[in-house]
Amino acid sequence: MGPGVFSCDCNEGYRLNGDEKTCSPIDLCAEGKHDCEQICISTPGVFTCDCNKGFKLNRDKRTCTNMDMCNTVKHGCDYQCVNTPGSYHCICPEGQLLQDDGKTCGRTDISNTTHLLFVFISACKSANIDLVLLIDGSKSVRPQNFELVKKFVNQVVDSLDVSAHGTRVGLVQYSSRVRTEFPLNMYHTAEDIKAAVMKVDYMEKGTMTGLALKHMLEYSFSEAEGARPASRNIPRIGLVFTDGRSQDDISEYAKKAKEAGITMYAVGVGKAVEDELREIASDPVEKHFYYTTDFSAINTIADNLKLNVCPAESQGEVEVKDPCACENLVEFQQATMNSLDQFTQKHILSK
Repeated sequence: MGPGVFSCDCNEGYRLNGDEKTCSPIDLCAEGKHDCEQICISTPGVFTCDCNKGFKLNRDKRTCTNMDMCNTVKHGCDYQCVNTPGSYHCICPEGQLLQDDGKTCGRTDISNTTHLLFVFISACKSANIDLVLLIDGSKSVRPQNFELVKKFVNQVVDSLDVSAHGTRVGLVQYSSRVRTEFPLNMYHTAEDIKAAVMKVDYMEKGTMTGLALKHMLEYSFSEAEGARPASRNIPRIGLVFTDGRSQDDISEYAKKAKEAGITMYAVGVGKAVEDELREIASDPVEKHFYYTTDFSAINTIADNLKLNVCPAESQGEVEVKDPCACENLVEFQQATMNSLDQFTQKHILSK
């Protein structure tokens, strides 16, 4: 530089701006000039690497390794701890359910209970219905219990006479948003429905039951998604399965669903709110809702679903495909319900 002339320069880690006077820090992370596997931390002109929660930085100071959380934290799992990326969850042995604390296991003989239920339902498959199940996929359900919900859905499907002209089944999962897993007109065999149910991914997040009811009314029971025209008088049944308080208002669409002629059942588990369940359920409310602290609610649905199996009680078309008749079902029904009552009392007393 000659006399009377100057130029500007920047400290290490900074670069001269276009005005050739001011400086800006060099952010190597933002410019992608780093080789960190997970987290890049920038300081002017240099960077360091870090890892997400549940991972540890390797000796190369660049890559990360998943920590064995089950062996590094006091997980408190009653039965078994399962590692997931950066976290863990507890599971229980077959025949037991994960409790609300996410750690302990409680015994409930679901297999025996559901066997009684679905033997009862399958006694007569002659009534056709359009059935949409709304299942809660919120975070509080937890992965293992969500698998039990899917199992329950498939046991319902096993009990029905599924076909294009018989009973149709649709499935909707909801959390902070609503997702149609499959509409009423997608599958026409029980085998196809059950396979689709087992492929359903758990959504997690919130509990927007009101939004799910709106979706059911406006889309799930539309003719575009496979509901038969109202003029054919095929019964429309909605069953809501939830384990918590709704984060939105349910009143408007619970009322509209029933006004539209949809028979609504509400099953609540754990932290579900009884007042909300009653508001969702059709009249008589006592026969259309049930609440329990765990998933043993399954054994109470038998009586509520009897309209599915008895043509005399169904207001829709009836396609008789087997010789069973409602008048011959009464004695069997009473015997089955007595068995259910005895089993329930035994289950309660054994707790």
